[in-house]
Amino acid sequence: MKNIIAIVFLTSSFLGFSQQKTIDQKVDALLKKMTLEEKIGQLNQYSGDNTITGPLTINPNKQEEIKAGKIGSMLNIIGYQYTRQYQELAMQSRLKIPLLFGLDVIHGHKTTFPIPLGEAASWDLSAMELSARIAATEAAASGIHWTFAPMVDISRDPRWGRVMEGAGEDTYLGSKIAYARVKGFQGNKLGDLNSVMACAKHFAAYGLAVGGREYNSVDLSDRMLWETYLPPFKAAVDAGAATFMNSFNDINGIPATANKYIQRDILKGKWKFSGFVVSDWGSIGEMIAHGYCKDGKEAAQKAIMAGNDMDMESNAYRNNLAQLVKENKVPIATVDEAVKRILKKKFELGLFDDPFKYCNKERQETELNNPEHTKIAREVAAKSIVLLKNEQHVLPLSKETKTIAFIGPMVKLKRANHGFWAVDLKDVDSTYIVSQWEGLENKVGKTTKLLYAKGCGVEDKSKAGFQEAIDVANQADVVVLSIGERWNMSGEAKSRSNIHLPGIQEDLIKELQKTGKPIVILINAGRPLIFNWTADNMPTIVYTWWLGSEAGNAIADVLFGDYNPSGKLPMSFPREEGQIPIYYNHFSTGRPSINEDKIYKSAYIDLPNTPKFPFGYGLSYTTFEYSNLKLSKSKMKPNETIQVTLDITNTGKYAGEEVVQLYLQDKFGSVVRPIEELKDFQKIKLTAGETKTIKFVIDNQKLAFYNQKLEFKSEPGDFNLMIGSSSADIRLNSTFELIP
Repeated sequence: MKNIIAIVFLTSSFLGFSQQKTIDQKVDALLKKMTLEEKIGQLNQYSGDNTITGPLTINPNKQEEIKAGKIGSMLNIIGYQYTRQYQELAMQSRLKIPLLFGLDVIHGHKTTFPIPLGEAASWDLSAMELSARIAATEAAASGIHWTFAPMVDISRDPRWGRVMEGAGEDTYLGSKIAYARVKGFQGNKLGDLNSVMACAKHFAAYGLAVGGREYNSVDLSDRMLWETYLPPFKAAVDAGAATFMNSFNDINGIPATANKYIQRDILKGKWKFSGFVVSDWGSIGEMIAHGYCKDGKEAAQKAIMAGNDMDMESNAYRNNLAQLVKENKVPIATVDEAVKRILKKKFELGLFDDPFKYCNKERQETELNNPEHTKIAREVAAKSIVLLKNEQHVLPLSKETKTIAFIGPMVKLKRANHGFWAVDLKDVDSTYIVSQWEGLENKVGKTTKLLYAKGCGVEDKSKAGFQEAIDVANQADVVVLSIGERWNMSGEAKSRSNIHLPGIQEDLIKELQKTGKPIVILINAGRPLIFNWTADNMPTIVYTWWLGSEAGNAIADVLFGDYNPSGKLPMSFPREEGQIPIYYNHFSTGRPSINEDKIYKSAYIDLPNTPKFPFGYGLSYTTFEYSNLKLSKSKMKPNETIQVTLDITNTGKYAGEEVVQLYLQDKFGSVVRPIEELKDFQKIKLTAGETKTIKFVIDNQKLAFYNQKLEFKSEPGDFNLMIGSSSADIRLNSTFELIP
């Protein structure tokens, strides 16, 4: 039997190797037939006209260039019929090399899920993988081969609009989510009809943009780069990500697009990444504005020599690369390497066997109207909601409530629930998107009366609608007030210096409070907002982010207790912009401020150091008790592990889920270490009164860090172990020692 298993294993391994070798041979054979111009064409990507996500190249000859083999990829071509039209043009080229079609499928295609930051609040890796799987299935059915997701940038600055596209501030959580999302997009293997190529972006450190300002510079130490900002990208490589996208920013003075250190030395060298790297939109040409290159020719040279394979929408390769090769400024071998990486993915996708395999009308109609997708979108959206306050236990609402006043600028919006980065599908209206009003209407019985008033707009200065809102509130048993920022106030190029709750919405809250009615605040946003008066004075607050096409139903599920909220914040919420950047795993100082002691301490004299709501925070309708912490040993060697067990008891009235978070602190190191670091977590479900024993394993990997020499290793010494419900709500503590 063992011999049979060995033979099967060796045979399957050989077949996999043989298949890969066959693809490599096919790539090499095709490359020998290609002219220099055709090779450069494979490195050239243009946008279609469906959706514009940057400054568009005006080129009336796109179709003729496709026929001539001068374009290797298109983005923003949406729908089976449109991708087929362009692919038919490619089939008229001399070598009939198929086009790649890419699209920003960030958090869903037709069926949309919560914005990625909101989805990260679920702390549910399987749910995130599943939502990416559904997005890939729908996108592939619409003729798409490649998504420009996931964004795996770590960011600690909520002024940056693109925090909505990532997983928040923590490297460990961000790495786990990066892995899950890549697996979700790519499925079992490239070439399956429910798989698209993932693209890990933005490589690298884009989330550290100075001032939280889009496209801005990044300045950081190599140690911080390796310890905080690179691990999610390494997780994407480990998950098999087919492509990477570099970033707009410079890193320590070198634009990422021409940064050999990150692209060739780290990504393609140390990490042995076998996919290809695409520039961000026009970023090769933008190196002129950086002051790094004098013209497009120099930009093209520096980009390809540094490891940037495909040029998205700057025309730098198209216009300059042939001349650079002829002048011996770019070796033909460098061009060939980039072309081979791209051709390899086209073969893996099966496009040479059938260029139109993803262009199928019946499949598009089936997958874009799959009721199972809708069901899962509702579940994932509910998991992403974070209960910030429920002091008077107004929630969950009773379905027997006689009259509910639903007030606010977000109540009846539909498309807005998609949030930023929604795919603009032709011939698809917004009727399938569930508004918050419709969600409550679907939920309550016929005996419940729903009243509506807008109250004000998001950025209104006029209070003309206040009186109507007050009158409606006075008629109700409970008020649900839906406020926040517009869906397009967070996203690319949406940096904001002021992230307070916009307009006069907080004034509306103050007026409604005077009615004495129970009020539930829903906050819709793509980033952490500042709402101090509301946080201090309103007892019931729910953070709903932008939840996608099933937003209304998911919110109703949570409000009425059909789903017990379990979300936890993936970013710290600041009290004021002056605290930014703010994050939980900061270093201590020689003068730490303890218990808000400010006298000659590292502190603000006018503000606490702590966030308004900390990383990992989120409430439930039930309560959980942590007890009986046990460590299998108090000392461990680098080749050993410590087993950690504890009991979690649901001490409330409702079944619920808890995210049990494990943090470590290396008390003394050769370089200073954070005051705490998330190193593991589990999301568990408990019925009322139920107790479960949770087990964690601490190994040397969890204790290692990058030292001054950029060596990833642990050091003997003492460690603090902290387990709790958030980074600021530690329920159990212990210590252990790592010995040589």
